[in-house]
Amino acid sequence: MIEIISAGMLSTVQDLGRFKVMKNGFTQSGVMDAYSTKIANKLCKNDVNAPVIEMTMLGITAKFKGEHIFAISGGIFDVSLNGNPIRTNKAYVAKDGDVLSIKGAKQGLRCYLAVAGGFDVPLFMGSASTNLKINVGGFNGRKLKAGDILKIGKADKIKNIEKRELPENTYNNIVRVRVVLGPQDDMFSENDLMLFSKQQYTVTSDLDRMGIRLWGIALRGKEKLEIISDAITFGSIQITNSGMPIILMADHQTTGGYAKIATVISADLPKLAQVKPNDKISFEIIDIDTAEKAAIKQKKFIDKLF
Repeated sequence: MIEIISAGMLSTVQDLGRFKVMKNGFTQSGVMDAYSTKIANKLCKNDVNAPVIEMTMLGITAKFKGEHIFAISGGIFDVSLNGNPIRTNKAYVAKDGDVLSIKGAKQGLRCYLAVAGGFDVPLFMGSASTNLKINVGGFNGRKLKAGDILKIGKADKIKNIEKRELPENTYNNIVRVRVVLGPQDDMFSENDLMLFSKQQYTVTSDLDRMGIRLWGIALRGKEKLEIISDAITFGSIQITNSGMPIILMADHQTTGGYAKIATVISADLPKLAQVKPNDKISFEIIDIDTAEKAAIKQKKFIDKLF
């Protein structure tokens, strides 16, 4: 078990998400950065979908109850164990009573704590992910707070723990993400598409687990940009009547009534999980075949770890 001493800014239990439930009106939820989550879990010899703690901007301080193996991945935070600095993307052993402190982000925005055996929380519709809007999943359907005690599942035995490490992730404030056009790209002129792919957008302060609003040169569209509401996915890029993009993220709504010019490919979604206000984002348009190859390449890398 671990006991939460302080809970940081926004810390929740998440897994890779709640799938095949949008037809029932439930959103996907799940981690914002699946790539880092999978790395943290692989370092702990967990299934990649094992529940983790996602932290935003400022992490938790927690006391271990019993001996546990843990790892942190994602953004570079100020992390220590019993006051001694430790790094991300490396497995560590915590003894009974050890205190893990995850302070502010130095690079990126979110980090992920995995513990060997995974956090043992009830599943809701097949997932451990927290949905804060309807207070279900994760730990009592809410963000963590001081005094919470999280149970940990049974862990596999792990040998050569000191060898379970990777280079730390790196982040900067200029991000280029690949997108596939559609499904409503035909509602935009050639000039709109050129502006969309050539300009550098600024990340506004309006960003959360639901979406990221960008600022740049407005896209006009051929006509009004409202549509009959249709399905939204993680990575959909809506263009509102202001001409500005909104990238929909893990807690996106199930349907939306604005034209979607493009969709961020799954392999690049983790980059967006780490952006901060005033960071710059540009889009590279690719085809579906290239997007699929990128997803396969990333999956093969994760599968081969350890």
